Amino acid sequence: MYPKKGILAPGSDADIVLYDPTATWNISVDNHHMNMDYSAYEGQEINGHVDTVMSRGKIIIENGTYLGTKGDGKYQPRGLSSYLI
Repeated sequence: MYPKKGILAPGSDADIVLYDPTATWNISVDNHHMNMDYSAYEGQEINGHVDTVMSRGKIIIENGTYLGTKGDGKYQPRGLSSYLI
C-alpha cells in the first residue's frame, strides 16, 4: 500500500498513535472503543497506554475519549502482495 499508507509524507494517508510506555492501563469494556459488551482481557492490567490517535490529520482518540464520527474511515483498496507474485 506504500506510498499511500505507512509513511508521513505529503499526499500519503498516515495514522499516528502517541503511546506512553510508562503508563499502566486496566483493560475493561468500560474503556475500550469497540462495539462489544465484553473483553477477553477484562480486568487485566498492562503496561503502556495509547494517549492520542490521529487519522488523516484529525484527532480520533484523545484522553481516553473517542472523538471520531461514523464515516471517518476511508477504504484503501490494495493489490496483490508482491510476496505472492
